[in-house]
Amino acid sequence: MGLKADSWIREKSLNEEMISPFCEEQVGKNVVSYGLSSYGYDIRVGREFKIFTNVNSTVVDPKNFDENNVIDIEADVAIVPPNSFALARTVEYFKMPKDVLAICLGKSTYARCGIIVNVTPFEPGFEGHITIEISNTTPLPAKIYANEGIAQVLFLQGDTPCEVTYADKKGKYQAQTGITLPRILS
Repeated sequence: MGLKADSWIREKSLNEEMISPFCEEQVGKNVVSYGLSSYGYDIRVGREFKIFTNVNSTVVDPKNFDENNVIDIEADVAIVPPNSFALARTVEYFKMPKDVLAICLGKSTYARCGIIVNVTPFEPGFEGHITIEISNTTPLPAKIYANEGIAQVLFLQGDTPCEVTYADKKGKYQAQTGITLPRILS
């Protein structure tokens, strides 16, 4: 990156819609912070959540996911039960350039509360909302605040575009909107 990291992210987001909506500054007063940071971008979690439940005592199978394993809620605050798990999505929609890979890490504010955030890498050419995996590792219920920061995205730019992008491969999660459950191509 020839530009400072924050300038590069700003330029890619404003000119190429890499991140939309894009917040040009870090917002942090009375909220879990989000927006542009020095070397990355703090993404927000949306208002839709899929919270795992064992009410139906089904098996979690990534090849044949049973939607009875989750309860859908839409709220400004989601409560993730003790030792449980939820799926959510980002407020932001991403359009990854062909020469950029992004890695996402959980925010320390949540990590210090036993909340672990997992997001797989954003491959070059990927487009869509990001499905976020949220684990509550504590024996207590945990609050997740919608429209506030949940994780930080770090961008790695290659010297040249990759030969085959996620879009070229027709990735199974390409152009996803909302929370996307596991898929297997047949």
